[in-house]
Amino acid sequence: MTERAEGRGPARVVVADDQMIVREGIVMLLGLLPGIEVVGAAGDGAEAVKLVAELGPDVVLMDLRMPRCDGIEATRRIRAEHPGTQVVVLTTFADDESVFPALRAGARGYLTKDAGGEEIARAVESVLSGDAGLSPSIQRRLLERLSAPEPEPGPPPEVPDGLTSRETEVLLLIAEGLNNHEIARKLHVSTATVKTHINNLFAKAGLKDRAQAVRYAYGKGLMRPPVG
Repeated sequence: MTERAEGRGPARVVVADDQMIVREGIVMLLGLLPGIEVVGAAGDGAEAVKLVAELGPDVVLMDLRMPRCDGIEATRRIRAEHPGTQVVVLTTFADDESVFPALRAGARGYLTKDAGGEEIARAVESVLSGDAGLSPSIQRRLLERLSAPEPEPGPPPEVPDGLTSRETEVLLLIAEGLNNHEIARKLHVSTATVKTHINNLFAKAGLKDRAQAVRYAYGKGLMRPPVG
């Protein structure tokens, strides 16, 4: 981080995590690292989006499982509304249902919470330099996915919980990381229609947010994890 600290000033970072003790610990750790300045801390994704609009940070360190607005939706909104701010996911979860939707939503880095301060600093510097800031385990997962053979097509899974074909289609697009506007464009319908389908499928499946929808799609066999 030396070149940035000497030439362009410290990287301005917002931390988003719903657990106060974890959030404060991350802020304290970052405060000890050269070349990083913590300018704000958020307790959920909605607050993170608001802080980005107010403070214009370089990077958000984003947890995934948060109330009101989860980290995937917050990442998608930040990257769409504030493209100058990069997102590095910092979470406990490293499963396919967490990693790939986060990357599709626009995260440029992905670390698990066992990462040390130096690894976090490298990830911040990497994403600000235009590179990916991925932990070694996530890099391996991506390589395995890219190198895995395509699975043989099987019979289409049975649609669960009385979902219509259109509701199922919307669910799968959510699981692929698309936001409402992108789904509307892909299906050639209005965003209001997309919201109606989402409300209906959430009610039928008992879902509260998009993160649950992703897990539901995988759990019901509508989305298949990569082979390997």
